[in-house]
Amino acid sequence: MARRWGRLLAARGWAGAALTAGALMGAGDVIAQQLVERRGLREHHGKRTLKMVAIGCCFVGPVVGGWYRVLDRLVPGATKAVAVKKMVLDQGGFAPCFLGCFLGITGAVNGLSVEENWSKIQQDYVDALLTNYCIWPPVQIANFYFVPLSHRLAVVQCVAIVWNCYLSWKANRL
Repeated sequence: MARRWGRLLAARGWAGAALTAGALMGAGDVIAQQLVERRGLREHHGKRTLKMVAIGCCFVGPVVGGWYRVLDRLVPGATKAVAVKKMVLDQGGFAPCFLGCFLGITGAVNGLSVEENWSKIQQDYVDALLTNYCIWPPVQIANFYFVPLSHRLAVVQCVAIVWNCYLSWKANRL
């Protein structure tokens, strides 16, 4: 099954990245609502899950998938030193920008005004970025060192189910 999915990702490029990210963002939201927030099935916000799927398909998958392609061109190779360089660029440059955009997009999709959205970003950004730095640097070093480019987004998104759960909870908390 994993091989078939890997072939689909390699063959479909952007579409595979978008579908993978959308499905796993949705899974993260379901986990957030059911296990973290303990909503139960009757109180589950289906629209919220669909919004997270849409954000995964339209933003996360294409942007992160594209970033990995750019990063591979900027820093070619697969040595340990190259993996560390890629992680530093990813976590020092990409992650802070991506996280701010993700929080802003989520707020806009949730109907927040510009002022409410900016306030929410200011409230959540630093905590989310610090949490990011606790999780992602070791994952990304391993990802950049061991995983071929065509599978990196899928590996990250599988690890990211927990991260997506956190982001969904953080972004949808009022």
